[in-house]
Amino acid sequence: MNGGLYRSSHASSDGDPRSSDGAILISVDDGAGGTAAGDQALPPDDIPPTDGGESSGGSTAGNSAVMAIGSLVSRLIGFVRNMLIGMTLGAGIGDAYTSAQFLPGQIYELLLGGILSSVLIPLLVRRRKADPDDGLLFTQRLLTFAVVTLGLATVLVVAVAPWITAIQSSSGTSDGYKDLVTAFAYLILPIIFFTGLSAMISAVLNVRGHFAAPMWAPILNNLVVIATCGVFILVFGTTKGFAPEQMTPGRIALIGGGTLLGMVAQAIGLLPALRKVGFAWKWRWAPRALGLGEVGRLAGWMLCYVGANQVAVFVVVRVLNGVSGGNNASVLAFNNVYLLTMMAHGIIGVSVMTALLPKMSAAAAEGRFADVSADLSRGIRLTTTALAPIAVAYGVLGLPIAVTLFQGGAFTYEDAFATGTVLVVAAFGVIPLSVSYLCTYTFYALQGNKTVALINIPVVVLRIAAYFVLAEVLSDSFAAAGMTAANALSYLLSAAISLAVLRRRIGRLNLGSMAKGLLKVIVSAAVAAAAGLLVVHLLPGGDTPGRLTAALQVAVSGGAIMVVYLATAALLRVHEITQVVGMVRRKLGR
Repeated sequence: MNGGLYRSSHASSDGDPRSSDGAILISVDDGAGGTAAGDQALPPDDIPPTDGGESSGGSTAGNSAVMAIGSLVSRLIGFVRNMLIGMTLGAGIGDAYTSAQFLPGQIYELLLGGILSSVLIPLLVRRRKADPDDGLLFTQRLLTFAVVTLGLATVLVVAVAPWITAIQSSSGTSDGYKDLVTAFAYLILPIIFFTGLSAMISAVLNVRGHFAAPMWAPILNNLVVIATCGVFILVFGTTKGFAPEQMTPGRIALIGGGTLLGMVAQAIGLLPALRKVGFAWKWRWAPRALGLGEVGRLAGWMLCYVGANQVAVFVVVRVLNGVSGGNNASVLAFNNVYLLTMMAHGIIGVSVMTALLPKMSAAAAEGRFADVSADLSRGIRLTTTALAPIAVAYGVLGLPIAVTLFQGGAFTYEDAFATGTVLVVAAFGVIPLSVSYLCTYTFYALQGNKTVALINIPVVVLRIAAYFVLAEVLSDSFAAAGMTAANALSYLLSAAISLAVLRRRIGRLNLGSMAKGLLKVIVSAAVAAAAGLLVVHLLPGGDTPGRLTAALQVAVSGGAIMVVYLATAALLRVHEITQVVGMVRRKLGR
């Protein structure tokens, strides 16, 4: 139940397409650095053999190393991309760029994202198995319909770009800043079309057992944007000290056009893979043959879920746009921190979810709710055990991490310092985020999409209310930290409500055992935090480290946090430690 601007499959990577259990995740990049909402887990038996005669299960096993490497490379290159955007544009101009950049992903989610993952992909799987032509005609019709509707929607959205950007601008936003966001939006909003095209092609490939191209194609996107930043610096230098009014049409065209070109490259990069799986894309306009009425009924609750989240995103961007400038952490800093949070969730939380979901789905289908409860309890213990040292590192080393990753060029030390403050606050949301997602996936296993949507309503209401309250009581310099705290509160509420509902639905959740294990984890984390703070105090740089001393603090103190945490957890007999180490090793493809 996300509360960020977008989830990056490069920097956050919240979906390796294959779990160690063989569950397949459809993970689609959104072109603005994000993934389609709600990766759809499919049991491996649901995927028919590929045209080459190899089962998808075998194909997935054969490509596991490629996908693991692709996942890691995507994260690394994605962070390079985000770092260069900050260094090239700085906080103020970068805020305007980020505000415009998140719009295509947000609108895409409303148009297709949630429907694709929850409805269309399972529908493609069923037609692939049931139709005599392996679903070829149906897929051609669906792609044709998607191209037409996405094209029309993109033209309409670009036409009303000034009204869209006005909605996310607060009364404190300057006219120059609003105009710059709109100028970026005109160039970046067409990403909607290519995002949808890339998503649909990736779905077709995944359903046919091909996973390598969808995993690697987003890297093309990142490389194009990285090259664009390089050209921008060579031609114009950085925007350090620039006011929005100083962004000339040429500068806007280069950075905005390069961002669009990155998504175009990603979509085009998938086309050879279609030929490889033997899929011939022909124009088939027959919308009535698609059964859109059924799709609409199935997608209703997902649209409710996605729509509520997008309202929250508009609110947080509106609040943060009003405080941009003056070395305040705003949209760019908030989003960079969110990506760091999602990276931890992607490595740990998604690993646990994808491993457990097939088992939980099978147990739920057979009415073995005690097994569902046991798997959920085990998943929560594994998740909290694995994420605790990461949360400690973010809390203790927020400033050094931000300086190491983001300072440079137009992104000043003051900007990095403000980002570090936001990261410290985000540390308290890392574990609640993954626990709430784990509960959501449990509802999916129980076919409870409606329940997920209904739970999300009070969660989003709290999140938005907290946004407004914290924006009023906090100074502009702490606004982004306040928005991050509001997200953490909403994750806690989501987890609490979900666990209460799940207890009524599947019975006892072994909360006593979970509480006992959680207490051991908290003690281990507290000891590790104390050790980390001590090491930082002894190292050079203190509370105001430069980039080199910040990197030293991250390496040495981060290592101390991990070693002390593991040692303390072992002494306290936290049994999940061994499982966590094995899980992470598998996630990293070792």
